Amino acid sequence: MKLALLILYFGVMIGIGLYCRKHATDVNSFVLGGRSVGPWLTAFAYGTSYFSAVVFVGYAGQFGWKYGIAATWAGIGNAIIGSLMAWVILGRRTRIMTQHLDSATMPEFFGRRFNSNSLKVISSVIIFIFLIPYTASLYNGLSRLFGMAFSIDYSVCIILMAVLTAIYVIAGGYMATAINDFIQGMIMLVGIVAVIAAVIGSKGGLIEAMNGLAAVQDETVSTTPGIFNSFLGPDPLNLLFVVILTSLGTWGLPQMVQKFYAIKDEGSIKKGTVISTVFALVVAGGCYFLGGFGRLFSDQIDIAKNGFDSVIPTMLQGLSPFMLALVVILVLSASMSTLSSLVMTSSSTLTIDFIKGQFAKDMDDRKQLLLIRILIVVFIAISSTLALIQYKSKVTFIAQLMGISWGALAGSFLAPFLYSLYWKRTTKLSCWVCFLFGSILMVVDMFVPTILPAWMRSPIACGAMAMLLGLIIVPVVSLLSKAPDRMFVDDCFACYDKPTVVEQKTALGR
Repeated sequence: MKLALLILYFGVMIGIGLYCRKHATDVNSFVLGGRSVGPWLTAFAYGTSYFSAVVFVGYAGQFGWKYGIAATWAGIGNAIIGSLMAWVILGRRTRIMTQHLDSATMPEFFGRRFNSNSLKVISSVIIFIFLIPYTASLYNGLSRLFGMAFSIDYSVCIILMAVLTAIYVIAGGYMATAINDFIQGMIMLVGIVAVIAAVIGSKGGLIEAMNGLAAVQDETVSTTPGIFNSFLGPDPLNLLFVVILTSLGTWGLPQMVQKFYAIKDEGSIKKGTVISTVFALVVAGGCYFLGGFGRLFSDQIDIAKNGFDSVIPTMLQGLSPFMLALVVILVLSASMSTLSSLVMTSSSTLTIDFIKGQFAKDMDDRKQLLLIRILIVVFIAISSTLALIQYKSKVTFIAQLMGISWGALAGSFLAPFLYSLYWKRTTKLSCWVCFLFGSILMVVDMFVPTILPAWMRSPIACGAMAMLLGLIIVPVVSLLSKAPDRMFVDDCFACYDKPTVVEQKTALGR
C-alpha cells in the first residue's frame, strides 16, 4: 500500500512536469509562468513553499515540546502575519511595481528600483549563500519517518527526492511547480487533519488529551501546574520570537515574495489572500497543535539522546499502514514543494542577476533558460550531497543553519523591500546597511554567539531581532543620507498612478 501510493504520487509529479514543458519556452514563462498564474495555484504555491518537513517534523516537535499547546500560536501567526498580512500589504504592490520595472527576481528588483548594479549583485550573493544550506535542511525531516515506515536506506530517499524534483522543475518550470504545489497542498490539507484526528484519538479524544497534557509536570521548565496546557505556555517571550521569525520572515524571503510577481490579476490577489490564509491556518496551525501534545508520549521519547526531531515520528508510530503512507506522502509533498521553490529562486537569481548581469550581459533568452536548468541540477546536487554528509556523519549544523538562513535572508531583505514599495525616500545606502547588518548578525550568531546578549544567542531570537531592527535601520539611514533622485523615484512609483478602467460594481461612476 505504502509503496503503491508513493509510485502513483511520483508518477503524477513527473507527468505534470512533462505536460508543462510546452509552456516553459522562455525565461519569463519558465521563471514566472508568464505572469498569468491564477489565485488557487499562486496561493497553494505560496503555502507549500512556506511549510516543509522542517516545520512538520522539526519545528512542530521542538516548539510543541517546549511550549505545549501554546505552540499553536506559531501556526496562527503564520496564517495572520505570514499569509494574510503578507498578501494584503505586499501582494498587489509587488505585482505592479515588479512588472513596471521588468524584474523577475528580488535582486533584479533592488537593482532597478535603486538604479544600482552593486545592490543586485550583493543581494544575489546573499541569496546564494543562505539558500543552499536551507535547501539541504529540507531532507532532515524525512530521515526518521522513512526509517519508521520503510525498510530502505535514507540515502535512497534523498537521491530519489532530488532526482524527481529536478525532473519536473527542469521540464515544466514555474507552471509545473505551481500545479504540483496545488496537488501537494491538497495532500497536506487532508493529511494534517487526518493525522491530528488519529493521534488525538489514540489518547482518548481531545478532552482526554488536553487533561493529560494539563497533568504533565517538568520542573526543569516550570513549577506551575498545567503549564503545558496554558494559554501562553512556560516561555511567552521566546514563543513570541518563534512567531515573529516564522511569520514576519516570509515578507523578506525571495522564494516567497516571488510568488506575487507571477499572479494574474487583481481578482486573483483577493481570492489568493483568502485561500492562502485558510491553507496556513489548517496546515501550520495543525502542525503546531499536533506538536503541542508531544509530551503525552514522553515515556517513549528520549530528547537528550534523539533530539526534538524524534517527537513527531514517535507520535506517529502507532498509526495504521495507510495513515503512515499518508504521513510519508504529506512530508514528501511539503519538502518537494519547498525544494522546487528554493532551487527555482536560486538558479534564476544566479543566472539573471549574477552571471548575466556581470559576466555575460549579451546572453540571449535561450542561453539563459539553458543555464537556469543546468543550475537547478547543480543546486539540487549540492543540497542533496550536504544532506547525505549530514546523515552519514551525524553532523547537525545544517539543520541548525535553517534558522540562520531565515534570519539572514529576511533580516537583510524584509525592510528594504517593504519600504521600497511604499516610501519614495528609501535610499540605496539604507539597503546596503540593512543587507550587511542582517547577514553579518546571523553569521555572528552562528560562529561567535557569546558576544551577543544571552537572550539573543539562539537563531530564533537573533533572526527575529534582525527583522525588527531592520524596520528601524532603513528609515533612520534613509533620512540621514542623501535623498534619491526625485525624477527617477517618481518614475518607479508612476505605475501606481496609472488609470485603470473597472466594472461599475467595483467603483461608482460620477
